[in-house]
Amino acid sequence: MKTISLNISGMTCDHCANTIESALTKVSGVDKASVPYADKLAEVVVKPGVNLNVETLIKSVQAAGYDADLNSPESNNTELDNTQSPDFSVPAIPHRNPLKIVVIGSGSAAFAAALEAKDLGAQVTMIESGTIGGTCVNVSCVPSKIMIRAAQMAHQQTHHPFSGIETHVPRIDRAKLVVQQQARVDALRHEKYESILESNPEINLVKGRARFKDANTVIVTKEDGAKQIMTADRFLIATGRTPVLPQIAGLADTPYWTSTSALIAPQIPEHLIVLGASVVAVEIAQAFLRLGAKVTMLARSTLLSQEDSDIADGLKKALEAEGMVIMTQAIVGQVTHEDNLFQLTVNDQTISGNHLLVAAGRTPNTKDLGLENIEVNMTSLGEIIVDTQMRSSLPNIFAAGDCTPLPQYVYVAAASGKIAARNMAGKETTLDLLAMPAVIFTDPQVATVGLTEQQATTQGLRVESRKLGLENVPRALVNFDTTGFIKIVAEQETGRIVGVQILAAEASEIIQTATLTIRHRMTVQSLTQELFPYLTMVEGLKLCALTFFKDVDQLSCCAG
Repeated sequence: MKTISLNISGMTCDHCANTIESALTKVSGVDKASVPYADKLAEVVVKPGVNLNVETLIKSVQAAGYDADLNSPESNNTELDNTQSPDFSVPAIPHRNPLKIVVIGSGSAAFAAALEAKDLGAQVTMIESGTIGGTCVNVSCVPSKIMIRAAQMAHQQTHHPFSGIETHVPRIDRAKLVVQQQARVDALRHEKYESILESNPEINLVKGRARFKDANTVIVTKEDGAKQIMTADRFLIATGRTPVLPQIAGLADTPYWTSTSALIAPQIPEHLIVLGASVVAVEIAQAFLRLGAKVTMLARSTLLSQEDSDIADGLKKALEAEGMVIMTQAIVGQVTHEDNLFQLTVNDQTISGNHLLVAAGRTPNTKDLGLENIEVNMTSLGEIIVDTQMRSSLPNIFAAGDCTPLPQYVYVAAASGKIAARNMAGKETTLDLLAMPAVIFTDPQVATVGLTEQQATTQGLRVESRKLGLENVPRALVNFDTTGFIKIVAEQETGRIVGVQILAAEASEIIQTATLTIRHRMTVQSLTQELFPYLTMVEGLKLCALTFFKDVDQLSCCAG
């Protein structure tokens, strides 16, 4: 068998080596891969008869967050495909003038790419088979935040900490709320997407479903069945994701809700069962709880299993305090629906409810694109593997947004689309996710940036952390809302801040300041020297930094 040896850079520990080894093993044509951390090398064994492009292997390493180059090709027993350029760089592709780009999709990544490419002088065609605007404006960010805000208003009328203001249980007209919500969705879709196309004639919209015939050609099937053949110099795949349906006996035959259908449901369930315990699940579950539903959440492992354990534990306590039932380590064996009632076999008991929300993750929309015709490299989940320039394993085909392994946030999608457009035009720009904030819009909110203490340790960093309860933040005290904390993770030797985790009602408004501290490599010491306005929640960041050096209980107000 042929063996390809790669020099690996960017590794800091054995975990990094294991991550790269896993990425290389998933590449089509690879028999096995070995990445000894101490040697900073990757030894890749290629299946017999396969001429594997070294650039493909390098891109898979880059997609995992590291870098690679060929190690002494003369000494390898690798018979490389001699059609590849000898230095294994991406070959220049001739194109027409102007550059012709086809964008598949019309969400945030697609629009950001189309507008940037247009500004760079390209001729852009956008292909969309469904509703213009993609996931965020239509079925995710916008409608969910409207629903969450409405539920918060209802909750505050019933529960607030101020003794001189009467509380009362409001009457909820869910149907009216949905009408208002969808009117705002329609308005934003028109203002931010449809009207953008109308005012940019350089971007041509074609309605239909695209499928690759080869690496330079797509066939678009329109609603009436007519087919249109399109060729281009560059293609961008930005098709997003849709909710995934777990393989549970009986589930597919029931009238379950996904997040899409739950957000526009005109009724409030008497008892809502939520299958899932990650971002979408907890946001929608709490909203329905506050609108009057009984809610039972089923977590296959733990609540927010990908987050810092302090965050997960703190949010779990807050949701349970509001009346939510959360079952962890819950394995669902079967789902039935009869007489308008769902029954779920969970571990050794049966859970019943009149509505079921399935929020167990999302899957990339890549199955029907004809990608098997062009043999683009993909993960086992169907994500298109890209490098930091958003280029796939084929030099003229790019991908951006949620159909790739990138973090699934709309601002990451938009940034990746813009980066893709610049690189399609030859600008050589990379996507930098060093300081990427993330927010979960529960109450209290979850906001994070950088590394958790466990992640930092896994990467070989020597770190320490401090957690400041909100009872130490003056603004939280005067708000009579001290649920939550601020946590800072910093390097032991230098004090450089590498991560921040926040559980607080206003966490989403605090996290960008934390993001800037990481972006600009600030230390906890330098953060304590900054002026923060009083009384604000963001002052809690400075107070948390002070706990690395002193007891904040011994400080007077604003004396930090």
